[in-house]
Amino acid sequence: MVTRTLSLQAYLTFANARSMVAGQAAHPRPNDRPPLIWLHADRPETGRALACLGCRLKLLRPELTLLGTGAVPDTAELRSLRLPQENGPDVDSFLQEHAPSACLWAGAELRPALLAATRATGSLMVALQTDERLWHSPAPRWLPDPSQATLALFDQIHLTSEPLKRDLRRHGIPSERLRPGGPLIDTALPDPTSEDLQTEVMTSLAGRPVWLAARISGPEAGDVLRAHRRAIRLAHRLLLVVVPNQPDDHARILRSAEAEQMRICHWDDGEMPDENTQVLLTETPDELPLWYQIAPLSFLGGSLVSGRGGIDPYEAAAQGTAILYGPNVGRHLPAYGRLVDAGAARIVRDSDSLAGAVQTLIAPDLSASMALAGWDVISSGAELVDRLIATVIDRLDAEESRSARFAPPPPQETP
Repeated sequence: MVTRTLSLQAYLTFANARSMVAGQAAHPRPNDRPPLIWLHADRPETGRALACLGCRLKLLRPELTLLGTGAVPDTAELRSLRLPQENGPDVDSFLQEHAPSACLWAGAELRPALLAATRATGSLMVALQTDERLWHSPAPRWLPDPSQATLALFDQIHLTSEPLKRDLRRHGIPSERLRPGGPLIDTALPDPTSEDLQTEVMTSLAGRPVWLAARISGPEAGDVLRAHRRAIRLAHRLLLVVVPNQPDDHARILRSAEAEQMRICHWDDGEMPDENTQVLLTETPDELPLWYQIAPLSFLGGSLVSGRGGIDPYEAAAQGTAILYGPNVGRHLPAYGRLVDAGAARIVRDSDSLAGAVQTLIAPDLSASMALAGWDVISSGAELVDRLIATVIDRLDAEESRSARFAPPPPQETP
């Protein structure tokens, strides 16, 4: 157990956390509960990656319970909750109810009271720096910053910043706790049921070039369709697949396509594209992975109009498609920046630049080169996911072994 510094103790006092005494398990995990893995993220793409990581853990250990906080989304296997407030009663209630066996914390803002209490339970604690942001805490300015002391509570700290690594070593955190970090990237397992459908669609396309407009909002429909109208002047067999972000966007996209006098295939009505189809329109994003796999080039929606913040680009990159996007991706800026630096994504500004990019990058060699660069980014992030899964499984195995060793012998039958 790392001794608390004055800064952390001062913060805990401020946060009304005097009952959390270092070295004592204020909330020991009940032996009769299945192990619970707590996943926390503060950004959507990281939250989705942690949720997928949790699903992979559950495939290996079906008895696990998964809890998410922050930007970790609800899934069929995972329940997402709000973090408790930084005070003794709320922290106590949270840990008494959930009692995690392991905590994976991928958030730049630390919660010193909550994390100190979690440490006291004996939980495995892993901190993840997934981009260049430095950790900070909600401590008021008149208190000494407890961030360094809070990081010392973690069993492992995965870092992307070499200067921060040196700084933590100077503050007494052992080198063996400091691990190489990187982007936390993972994707949902592929759906094998889509393979037959993919083959059927590819057969009906008969080698036609295809590009995808993924999760398009209603206000973007006009720009996307005008870009397609320009692109087919040079490539008349080019097909556009449009997947709306929400079912409510479908009607506006349909009106825009009709206004452009496009020949439309209505996918959800059971229609298949033929040689005359110019736009294939779906009503929901439910089968989006299928279209990512079919289209070598994809424009990611929510990015041409302000106020939407874009969508997570890692989902598209993991499916092997080159990426185009607009300038309004503030919610996922680090992810897009990483893909741009790798040569996997390109920004467009309006319908004209979108049309030009489609005309250029629909060439198989160029789109394939971008898709391969995107896959390299995904693969590098998956290495971190594999290490984290191994760390959690090793801890669970060790706990089970220790419990079996100290379990009371079964009662013997009397003759």
